[in-house]
Amino acid sequence: MKPVRTGIIGLGNMGSSHARDCDESEAIELAALCDVNPDKLEEIGSAYEAMPYLDGNEMMERADLEAVIIATPHYDHTPLSIAAMERGIHVLCEKPVGVHVKDVQKMIDAYERAKQKYPQLKFGAMFQQRTMSSWRKIKEMIDDGLLGTMVRATWIVTTWFRTQHYYDTGSWRATWGGEGGGVLLNQCPHNLDLYQWLLGMPERVHGFASIGKYHRIEVEDEVTGVFHHANGMVGHLITTTAESPGTNRLELVGENGRLIVDGTDVTFDRNEQSMLDYSNTADQGFGRVPCTKETVEIPADKGGLHRAVTETFARSIREGSALVAEAPEGMGSVALANAILMSHFTGKTVDLPLDGDAYEALLGDLIARSTFRKGDTVSDGNADLSDSF
Repeated sequence: MKPVRTGIIGLGNMGSSHARDCDESEAIELAALCDVNPDKLEEIGSAYEAMPYLDGNEMMERADLEAVIIATPHYDHTPLSIAAMERGIHVLCEKPVGVHVKDVQKMIDAYERAKQKYPQLKFGAMFQQRTMSSWRKIKEMIDDGLLGTMVRATWIVTTWFRTQHYYDTGSWRATWGGEGGGVLLNQCPHNLDLYQWLLGMPERVHGFASIGKYHRIEVEDEVTGVFHHANGMVGHLITTTAESPGTNRLELVGENGRLIVDGTDVTFDRNEQSMLDYSNTADQGFGRVPCTKETVEIPADKGGLHRAVTETFARSIREGSALVAEAPEGMGSVALANAILMSHFTGKTVDLPLDGDAYEALLGDLIARSTFRKGDTVSDGNADLSDSF
């Protein structure tokens, strides 16, 4: 397969990691690198035989690219993705796809317009956790109806620990104007994406958030969200960037049993019969449905690497195969994050689909009223992301 001539826009923690992956991949030719910080561009770019640019639009205009990977601060995802697609350049966008649902819709609309001129155009999202063999196995079990009618999903994911140093490495980080949110927009897009990928979107959302509770930031660093689904299922998300060692435990309860995902271990408490049927037919008041505990076998190749998404993106361009995640699917995780924050700030349950105009106005008001000022940014050095995923 001929390597796909690719540029990367944004050379922070994720962009520099993507540069390493692309440089080592036979599926990709790393042709250009871009960052608005000339020192960062020199630091990262000196390691690769790729043309350096300080402006993303100039890079796309001059570097003769087939594809771009966008790993900039969140607000730039929308204009840069649109600019690339209008030029017929394939796009792989880091999470979140956009800051709010109106921005994501602009990107989807631009993609549909661009495909009229460039029918083979690809627009992918960096949801690498979808490649994890454990999540793929769990989705298969749910889709096959093994759990029956879904009743509850509770995810405690507090392993997104971040220090104050992390937040101090960028003037844009953890600000309404620079990032558009905190743990929901930066860390939890993965969990929110997996939630809606596995279970579908809820009808209503209620959220509680703590703003700068544990860090010197102006956005949320602790959140509880409650999701109400059309079939009566209820979901919960509990997350923070302030707990160490933290917990990553998901319980998926259906009438036929309970799946527990605890770190990398997956177990299935399988009911001998539907608990709903048992409840309606039992001739005693205190009985329980007999069940057996089973360990779910997960393939040895655990997956979950960013490189897998990038190389699948390249193969999709060359061969027309499926992407790991189509970027328009990123609307789901953005809508859930927006709805939780809107519920927190209004004190009301929020109906989905979300009123994009109302949320954009809320976010604009938060930006306009902000008095938060960051101190001098600090160097991120050679950030090690391995503990983060």
